[in-house]
Amino acid sequence: MAGAVVRAIGERSDAEVAGAFRESQQLPDSGEGIDVLIDFTSPEGAMAHARWCMENGVALVTGTTGLEESHQAAVDAASERVAVVQSPNMSVGVNLLFDLARRATGMLGEGADIEIVETHHRYKMDAPSGTAIRLGEVIAEVRETTLEQSGNFGREGMIGPRPPGEIGMMTLRGGDVVGEHTATFFLEGERVEITHRATDRAIFARGAVRAAVWAASRDPGAYAMADVLGS
Repeated sequence: MAGAVVRAIGERSDAEVAGAFRESQQLPDSGEGIDVLIDFTSPEGAMAHARWCMENGVALVTGTTGLEESHQAAVDAASERVAVVQSPNMSVGVNLLFDLARRATGMLGEGADIEIVETHHRYKMDAPSGTAIRLGEVIAEVRETTLEQSGNFGREGMIGPRPPGEIGMMTLRGGDVVGEHTATFFLEGERVEITHRATDRAIFARGAVRAAVWAASRDPGAYAMADVLGS
């Protein structure tokens, strides 16, 4: 992702690389000359970068997933001092997927059985993906519930009939798949599938750089890609 972000910045005339570093390397002593930090690392890295951004008045764009409560708390704290754009997926297409899933959930009503399947390469660390979790959260919000209450992240044995309102979540891992997410809405006699397939990591990098340019001129606060895209 680091290389993809650098290349994406090179495609634009309104951004330039101020520096690049791994999360294990020492952060710069100050934020001088840096408007925005783009983070694609690990939960620990995201937490450290959020704290650095808050201390140095630098906006933050983070696409890191798998954050636990302590990591998220650092990102939330940073948003009180600087602009923070946080999204499990920076792709324009994925954010369209969220919107379409939101609309489909509302239109099809409680009678639809909803399942989410996500597929990624064999090296991905977290499961389900942050994108799949956000997709489930979007659907749950429309149904006025939460993913914690309605999500089913695994089935085995004599599970009995599917409970009404359940949101199923399945994770597949293998090969070199960049990322694929499908929300299926099962109805009597028909089903609707909404799928996004990523074939190039450049889409995430371009979205992140777009978010960085947008965040550079924004007031402190917590923002999502929907804000960047104006939806």
